[in-house]
Amino acid sequence: MDASQDIEPITTLKRAAAELIARAKERQGPIVITQNGKPTAVLQDVGAYERQRQALVLLKLVAHGEQDYEAGRTKTATQARTRIRKRLAKHRE
Repeated sequence: MDASQDIEPITTLKRAAAELIARAKERQGPIVITQNGKPTAVLQDVGAYERQRQALVLLKLVAHGEQDYEAGRTKTATQARTRIRKRLAKHRE
């Protein structure tokens, strides 16, 4: 995505919001809204927003996993399977 391709002034948002929303949905990419010539907001469709949030959650989980690994907070595969099975059994009760 090249943010410089989809930049619109706030006046366009005020005048043609529905068109900008349709464009964001069609292109599956954000539109940068400027005010006084400076970027101030981003308009994107809900699907793209949700995908972005999910990707950020996954990246956060990976970062936490790396921190745990570096701190020595690890389990063997057998230990992890046992722990998961116990938790699943509790939820089935």
